[in-house]
Amino acid sequence: MNILLAKYFKSLVYFYSYLEYRIFVVICLSILIGILDGLGLSMFLPLLQLVNDPDTINSEALGKLTFLVGFIEYTGLSFNLLSVLGFMGLFFFAKGIIQYIVGVYKVNIQQWFIRRLRVSNIKGLNSLAFKYFVTADNGRIQNTLTGEVDKIAYAFENYFTAIQYGILVFVYMAFAFTIDAQFAILVTLGGVLTNFIYKNLYKNTMKFSKSLTVENNAFQGLVIQNIFNYKYLKATGSIREYGQTLEKSAIKIEENNKVIGKLDALMNAGREPILMIIVVTVIYIQTTFFYSNLGPILISLIFFYRALGYLMQLQLRWNRFLGVSGSMENMTSFQQELKDNSEENGSILIHGQIDAINLKSVYFYYNQTLILENVSINIIKNETIAFVGESGSGKTTLVNIISGLLPVQIGNYEVNGIDISNIDKNSFQKKIGYITQDPVIFNDTIYNNVCFLDKHNEDNMKKFWDAVEQASLLPFIEALPEKENTLLGGNGINLSGGQRQRISIARELYKNINILILDEATSSLDSATEVEIQQNIDNLKGRYTILMVAHRISTIKNADRIVVMKNGRIKGVNNFQKLLKESEYFKMLVDLQEI
Repeated sequence: MNILLAKYFKSLVYFYSYLEYRIFVVICLSILIGILDGLGLSMFLPLLQLVNDPDTINSEALGKLTFLVGFIEYTGLSFNLLSVLGFMGLFFFAKGIIQYIVGVYKVNIQQWFIRRLRVSNIKGLNSLAFKYFVTADNGRIQNTLTGEVDKIAYAFENYFTAIQYGILVFVYMAFAFTIDAQFAILVTLGGVLTNFIYKNLYKNTMKFSKSLTVENNAFQGLVIQNIFNYKYLKATGSIREYGQTLEKSAIKIEENNKVIGKLDALMNAGREPILMIIVVTVIYIQTTFFYSNLGPILISLIFFYRALGYLMQLQLRWNRFLGVSGSMENMTSFQQELKDNSEENGSILIHGQIDAINLKSVYFYYNQTLILENVSINIIKNETIAFVGESGSGKTTLVNIISGLLPVQIGNYEVNGIDISNIDKNSFQKKIGYITQDPVIFNDTIYNNVCFLDKHNEDNMKKFWDAVEQASLLPFIEALPEKENTLLGGNGINLSGGQRQRISIARELYKNINILILDEATSSLDSATEVEIQQNIDNLKGRYTILMVAHRISTIKNADRIVVMKNGRIKGVNNFQKLLKESEYFKMLVDLQEI
């Protein structure tokens, strides 16, 4: 049963996974709307009879709707024009109330569904294994988290409106059947014929919807790269050529949207003509071949027009749903990828200090390529350790393993004697400060950049000023008109490299960290600024466990230990002076940099 549902009703199953019983509330209320509307319309038949002959009611003409006459008489009211009009108004008034309730309820559950979808995606993204994230399509991630969610909202609206219209078609056909069985058959035939007409339109809409989703993902990726590499593209005169690539992608999106729009317009424009052709045909058949009376024909036509109108609207809504069905498939596969590639996490929380980090016989591969081979190292509290070696020697990969970003594939990794696989990584990583050569600057105030959105209160302000003083930012901030409330702009574009790096350092010092990781933190700075930043870092020695990845060996001369790496292996561990004597490879690195 579950396989059949997943195969033929996968969209319903997807929505049900979020909405559960709420789907059936909408369905039941839609049925009630159809019944109330049908009862109201059915009152036209006795109304017509009363207009023609106020004293006589032909029960046979009412067919199975004679219970309406009995119901009115059961209430103690006389069956007359006033009572019929009163009940007609009552049915339509009740329908209006239920319709309002359904409309409000659908909006509420739609927004609730979209919020859950967004939160689920954000949690899934933030739980994603870093190893998978670095190889993922960033354009697809951004498009799915933003634009695709809006399309899913559009899909939700059209999907459930189509279901609601389908229910109304069924209810009107049921009412029509109670008056004239031949009419119900004609409605069915009309529906089948229109389905054949629209079948090819549905197929083409789905095709172009999938193509549109793929192109949207590609466009988002190009936009991200355009923004991220703007300086390079501008400085090298390449920005126009890259812009042309974006334009081509935008044209493809436009073309797909145009085709989907044309298909939608064709369905919308064809609805009324097809409807009228069927109506005219039904009138002719009813009067010529079945010799039906005028009253039942008029009521039948009302039901017929209602049913067929909703049938056409159902087809239109369904085509619009199919127009974003590619987004549904993309969202489903995206969520499955997030689930399949989520980070494995332990349950043991790290509350106190990190006193010891131990790696033993660690191996790491990217696909089939060996990056780290038989790496063993012990790190003790408040020790400063530097990692040096040529590019590709495995320095950054090793630090990423220590910080919990990458898993140990072979070997052992323990923090305070606990295997890393048993540790809640978030509690461990809360103890880590991470500074790279490209400082992370948020488009916010200096205060929020340093305090990372902590509340602006007295205690946090004291921590803030302590952190900026340690990072040598105090004179810079005090000289600004807005002080700590100064907005830094996108990625701190108006700041110097040294100022951006000091803000990054201040942010880590503000937090209650034990380990400070510096991954090429000064490599992009000029020599004078590098010396100043290095002095700031040296002042922190002995207060934190500091792990430094560096190309410039001059910046790590004061480290307690230097780990020399080559081709993924540790070639030596000692302080600067002893390594010069013990390691020919390290001496060669020093000589190459003329230190």
